[in-house]
Amino acid sequence: MTADPQSARGRVRVKICGLTRLQDVQVAVAAGADALGLVFFADSPRAVSVAQAQALVLAVPAFVQVVGLFVNPDADRVRAVLAAVPIDLLQFHGDESPAFCRQFGRPYIKAVRVRPGLDLLQYCDQYSDARGILLDAFHPGVWGGTGTAFDWSLIPAGLGLPLILSGGLNENSVGEAISAVRPYAVDVSSGVEVSKGIKDASRIQAFMNGVRTHETL
Repeated sequence: MTADPQSARGRVRVKICGLTRLQDVQVAVAAGADALGLVFFADSPRAVSVAQAQALVLAVPAFVQVVGLFVNPDADRVRAVLAAVPIDLLQFHGDESPAFCRQFGRPYIKAVRVRPGLDLLQYCDQYSDARGILLDAFHPGVWGGTGTAFDWSLIPAGLGLPLILSGGLNENSVGEAISAVRPYAVDVSSGVEVSKGIKDASRIQAFMNGVRTHETL
């Protein structure tokens, strides 16, 4: 597999997703995470309420992005969250159409669960104004956070969007993933947890160390 022209050439950005506790936000920031993901999907074990999110973002300093993750939401739900929580970037992790994603006047990334037969080049073309494409593992009826990887050889060259790699990444696998895929960014949730929604400080730091060790190799 050849590298995507818009993949990383140097520093790989890191998003820690599924944060639910103030201490985990603080650890992720201190470790050097570029973005922090808050899940606004009620069926997720990592979901946060608006009130929780408001408290968490108070610990986020300048130059660290807050990402709001939604799965097939009502437009009014997205607007209500945006009105209450200072979110920098939207992440749509379901079957949302390009028109749906674009209507909020906010930068967004689009997630796709990778499986054989899916035309990723066509998919990226449909979401051409997204700030990045997040590739995750496919499991029927599960929208992410599965802790399993997908076949990276299914990623074609020339996606045309910054590639954010997710799915089964942890402190042991992230180096191999960066070397093989050369993504613009990596996204981790279950790979730095002790239980769903509860992060482990040592695993976050080990994950960041793995990224920094391999990003320029």
